[in-house]
Amino acid sequence: MKHAAFMLVILAFLGGAFLASLDENDVNWWLFIPTMIVGFVSAFVYIRESNRDAIHSDTLTNNQQIMSAALHNIVTHLDELEGRKDRIPTYDMRFEIDRLFREDLMQFADARNSMKHLFGIQGFADIMSSFAAGERYINRIWSASTDGYVDEVLLYVSRANDQFKHARDIFDAAQERHSRTASAT
Repeated sequence: MKHAAFMLVILAFLGGAFLASLDENDVNWWLFIPTMIVGFVSAFVYIRESNRDAIHSDTLTNNQQIMSAALHNIVTHLDELEGRKDRIPTYDMRFEIDRLFREDLMQFADARNSMKHLFGIQGFADIMSSFAAGERYINRIWSASTDGYVDEVLLYVSRANDQFKHARDIFDAAQERHSRTASAT
């Protein structure tokens, strides 16, 4: 159902664009409006089905484990990088960033919407605030490495480490509260 709705969204909006481009002065509203309605209804169905999948307990449990593992891996790698950052040539740091963090950052980002269902909107916001700041610092390290700014590379490794440790601590506390709540019911 979800994939069919997604395909209808694509087809409806492509069809609407086609209908709007047939004549530069006039749009056939009798065809255009129903086509757009199909697109909007299909988008609504797609979002509803996606949310239904996202709150399935197996999905939530799996995503919680993925996020926890990814966050702990990021902190472990940052601790390791912090200890050897002055021995890595500045221009090579971007390759270390890609090697150490790319997969974990993508896995966490792919699973992050489950946090809303697990920890609530406030828990999601608290964790993502620190996570996003840490991710921006990692991106800054990558850019500074490319540009050859040694001092920035060294500085932002420490800042990223602090932000991700904070995100991990908030995540672990939210996870603990969630498990206590789940075991109490």
